[in-house]
Amino acid sequence: MRRLLIKNAQLITMNKQDDIFHGDVLIEGERIKEIGTNLQPDAVDAEIDARHQILLPGFIHTHIHLCQTLFRGQGDDWELMDWLKKRIWPLEAAHDEESIYYSAMLGIGELIKGGTTSIVDMETVHHTDFAFQAIQKSGIRALAGKVMMDHGEEVPKLLRETASASLQESMDLYEKWHDKDGRIQYAFSPRFVVSCSEELLKEVAFLSEKYQVCVHTHASENKGEIQIVEQERGMRNIVYLDHLGLANERLILAHCVWLDEEEKKIIRDRKVKVSHCPGSNLKLASGIAEVPDMLKSDMYVSLGADGAPCNNNLDMFQEMKLAALIQKPIHGPTSMKAKQVLQMATIGGAKALGLEHEIGSIEVGKKADLILVDLHKLHAFPSYDIDPISRIVYSAYSSDVETVIINGEVVMENRRLKTMDEAIILKEANKSSKRLIGKLPTIAY
Repeated sequence: MRRLLIKNAQLITMNKQDDIFHGDVLIEGERIKEIGTNLQPDAVDAEIDARHQILLPGFIHTHIHLCQTLFRGQGDDWELMDWLKKRIWPLEAAHDEESIYYSAMLGIGELIKGGTTSIVDMETVHHTDFAFQAIQKSGIRALAGKVMMDHGEEVPKLLRETASASLQESMDLYEKWHDKDGRIQYAFSPRFVVSCSEELLKEVAFLSEKYQVCVHTHASENKGEIQIVEQERGMRNIVYLDHLGLANERLILAHCVWLDEEEKKIIRDRKVKVSHCPGSNLKLASGIAEVPDMLKSDMYVSLGADGAPCNNNLDMFQEMKLAALIQKPIHGPTSMKAKQVLQMATIGGAKALGLEHEIGSIEVGKKADLILVDLHKLHAFPSYDIDPISRIVYSAYSSDVETVIINGEVVMENRRLKTMDEAIILKEANKSSKRLIGKLPTIAY
């Protein structure tokens, strides 16, 4: 079994004791074997001198669309529903197997280079197997699924499926890729109530319960979306999902910008997980989620970047800083502290996946999903007598990440990706993007 020793790091453990200290970590296989100071194991296969570096749990993005990475810059400065109908849905409909693969690889490469080790990914309707192939090759940890869409006149014909076909393909992908104890797991992924029939959502609730599988969807991102749901279903989003039996500890809701008190109570009482996406919510002018109130109410809140065309980066450092800063003019300078947002990016994300016993903190026995961040740089100095968590949240850049370890495997070292060829990905991403844009005039509604 491979043994890797990390020496001389400053550890931000994110454990229950909030331990921060200088020390060493021994990794054996896929797990953390030992934590301490001046560790001297009998034999190791490799050693990393992490002097001047901070060792953290890898970041966990709980809402990503890898299928949209090729659309970066293609839907700027539009409101949500126009953004979907005029650009994003037609581009998703244009996808082919190769474009899905390279869109996923482009997104994963960016994520790993920014210190992300786990994602919750929602794909498009077709070719999801090729996104899973990219996930498998890259080494990233993922909870992912094909998007489900069987309702709505405004959805392009190529994205409209029957409920039965959507459910069957989802189950086929679940059986092929889901490993409840492994690096890749499946999530049923109805896009949002606006594009899903009640029949489909009820069956998703049944299958989620039967197989104990997560459900990942959007909810209450935009006021226009909420109005559509109320007109069609007679209830607000979260109330409707609860009515169908979907509101429980396996449900991950992206956004939740516009919630009333009844919906907040449902989320809190049912232990529903919320993925806060501040960059996306700002760019699409969706609003600012009431995250300080959510945290005070003991809701489970984590962070996500959403897709590249509504952000336009998949950068957890950016999301952490935005999550903290956007609340301060409204609720005061102490309303979102650095420690809170780092918790959302690490152990909070682990709780969203139901994996807090495996990832999200540096503890003996947990999976070795770790990152090394070098802040021995001008933009992060001085370092004397400064909280290292504040340095990470307010001063660090994604380019400061030097090494990324997932499941005990070094997937990036000295900022060089080890599981993918960056030059090939860049070349093929441009080729695929050009091909998709060329198909747009043929996409019919």
